Amino acid sequence: MDILFTSSFPVLCQDSRNYNLTTLCPDNQKVNSTPPALVNPPAFGMSYFTMTLGALSNLTALGILVHSYACFRRRAKVPFLLLASALLLSDLAGHLITGALALHLHLERVKHHGAAVAVEPPQVYCKLFGACMVFFGLCPLLLGSAMAVERCIGITQPLLHPAVVTMTRVRLTVLLIAFTALTLAGLPLLNVGNYKPQFPGTWCFLPVNGPLSITDASLALAFSILGLVTLSVSVVSNIISGLKLLQARYKDRCVKSNAARRHGFVSSSSLHSLDVEMMTQLAVITVVSCVCWSPFLIYILISIDRFYKGIKRPVRQCEKLFLLALRLASWNQILDPWVYILLRRAVLRRVLQLLQPDRVVFTQSSYYRDSHRKQITSH
Repeated sequence: MDILFTSSFPVLCQDSRNYNLTTLCPDNQKVNSTPPALVNPPAFGMSYFTMTLGALSNLTALGILVHSYACFRRRAKVPFLLLASALLLSDLAGHLITGALALHLHLERVKHHGAAVAVEPPQVYCKLFGACMVFFGLCPLLLGSAMAVERCIGITQPLLHPAVVTMTRVRLTVLLIAFTALTLAGLPLLNVGNYKPQFPGTWCFLPVNGPLSITDASLALAFSILGLVTLSVSVVSNIISGLKLLQARYKDRCVKSNAARRHGFVSSSSLHSLDVEMMTQLAVITVVSCVCWSPFLIYILISIDRFYKGIKRPVRQCEKLFLLALRLASWNQILDPWVYILLRRAVLRRVLQLLQPDRVVFTQSSYYRDSHRKQITSH
């Protein structure tokens, strides 16, 4: 999701406390008489920057994953690469589609800048925008959870992993995730719930503030709970996988001998480096998702809970908090691809060499060259 940033809000009544997109100011209230030329126009610089950065980052990361897929076509990393590619594709599509929809609403606001009434987007347009927000919001969360579970099985049950995590099942999982997100996003399109314009009128989503119907509250609650559950599954799976890797590394250091270093260390080191690379990427993705998405999901959960308890809060304050949480969530699509750009084995190896210049980092190819050179000199 890419929500355009703005420095100005629709002109409202000075006495009005409740934000309403379609209500004109009554005659007995004073209308903001600031001339249109004196009101700051919406700022598009940050919007264009984030959209361009997000698109280029996702395309670069996809290129890296395609190259990795060609190198590891017959290894256990392929299911992880397929899920990661699906994650980046959903990020890229969501970034461009929701960004274009938000940009259209921004341009409409520019046309009516300085008017006493904010123009509400057409109902069909708002439903389409809201469905895209829900779909492209859930897909990355569900795919990240699937990646964490796949790595947990691969690290804790390496012998069982090839039989359980097949390419067919991975593709079916991706389709199931897309179907789940599409079902929840499409219910309001079938008049089960509704999407409404959100403050400051540049995006649409499930209503969470003010008076709600039971259906709207249930859909928003389902979105929030599903997102929080996927984040929890990712965190738990990553913790289990990380502990298993630490345990395996500790055992290797304890039982490893000089003969094992010469003859059996290469293959296990290569496998370990793959696991460490994937776990590092997955752990950072999980942290980024939790930081970006938790405020948005928790806000929805708290707002629905207060609705059921009958607790009322100032609508304007709630709307501003909701907008702030959404802007934080939108950065998840920009930060995700940088995980695959920066946290690659080549980059990590270079960082280790800079941090520990005296330590020689061996790879499988270097070991082969050294052993081959020894055989030539011995003959």
